[in-house]
Amino acid sequence: MLVAAAACPCPPLLVPDVAAGAAPELDAARAACTDAIGVLAASRPDRLVVVGPAERKGRGPHPQGARGSFRGFGVDLDVRLGRSGGEDGTDGSSEDAEDAEDASEGRLPTSLAVAAWLLDRTEWSAAPLEGLGVGEPLAAERCIQVGGEIAARADRVALLVMGDASACRTLKAPGYLDERAVGFDAEIARALGAADVAALKALDEELAYELKVAGRAPWQVLAGAAEGAGLSGELLYEDAPYGVGYLVAAWS
Repeated sequence: MLVAAAACPCPPLLVPDVAAGAAPELDAARAACTDAIGVLAASRPDRLVVVGPAERKGRGPHPQGARGSFRGFGVDLDVRLGRSGGEDGTDGSSEDAEDAEDASEGRLPTSLAVAAWLLDRTEWSAAPLEGLGVGEPLAAERCIQVGGEIAARADRVALLVMGDASACRTLKAPGYLDERAVGFDAEIARALGAADVAALKALDEELAYELKVAGRAPWQVLAGAAEGAGLSGELLYEDAPYGVGYLVAAWS
């Protein structure tokens, strides 16, 4: 059963080493993410599942200890999803390291690498964890089904859900300016802040695709997991500093 969830954005710029001189611009977002993950830890889960958007290569399950990298962004920084010695059997030894790392691209999709960095920053040790990369085309019905399956894995399940809102908020945004983006993002922010499961389930897949919303599928996985859980929500952060909607929320 789902007992807590945190929704966080997943831009690589959330990692200060990647953002470099622009790092202070996302200090408030980082602080909100830390608070949201604190809610997860306080829920005393039996298992944490980290869900984030992924390109084809990174879709599917990622075990505890899986490696990610920000080398593709010009930064010599590698991360691991949770502490070593996870259920994947790795123990952090050099033998494990030799076959676990690619010089330019880690095993984890970028969204889960950002999550790994956030968890390491908060020194997560509350429960075993695993990752799941989901593709943008995954239909809402399937997302909801996957969420329900995740919630049934343990008596007390927590979710860390990575995803950005629209990338069309300004002229300089990755998707250019789309006047529909502000309203769409506002509805997502409202739904996340209110733990409105029905609203997340009903997100318009086609419009989300047109607005380059990276979080649509992960949020609908959250909706499926939260069905019947009776959680309440709080929106901790909402902004679009680079023309992309970044939202942080905590459910408990």
